[in-house]
Amino acid sequence: MKMEMLIDELQEVVDSAFALPLSGGKMVVNVERLKDIISEMKANIPQEIRQAKNIVADRTKILADAKKEAEGIVQAAETRVKELTDRHEITRNAQQSADDILSKANEEAEKIRSAANVYIENIMKKADDGLSENLAQLQKTRQNLMALQNKQQKRTSKK
Repeated sequence: MKMEMLIDELQEVVDSAFALPLSGGKMVVNVERLKDIISEMKANIPQEIRQAKNIVADRTKILADAKKEAEGIVQAAETRVKELTDRHEITRNAQQSADDILSKANEEAEKIRSAANVYIENIMKKADDGLSENLAQLQKTRQNLMALQNKQQKRTSKK
């Protein structure tokens, strides 16, 4: 900041210079004041340069820290994405396995149901056939019994 003020002062000295008549445009300035300003500028240059170097160093450090932090954030995000992807993959695989097991169980249940229906149908057919045979035998026995009764009645009626 001091350097800017010195430059402004230098500008004022130059602006306040006046031209010498018949000198071809040569200007008269306060040489002592110019020397003082130049001496102060020389003295302040190292301080200004140190400040500029410090600012650049701070800027570089801040940028390096920001870059390091950004890399850490990106790495953490990538790790989190990988974890979520792995969890999603595990969940998807588990769901697929569950779906496969359920599908196989449903197929097996359908086979068992179908086999049970066939078995029951066979048992009912055998029972129906057996009952039909028994009914036929019962009817035949009844007819034989009736025929026998009719014969006995005819015999008793002839006596």
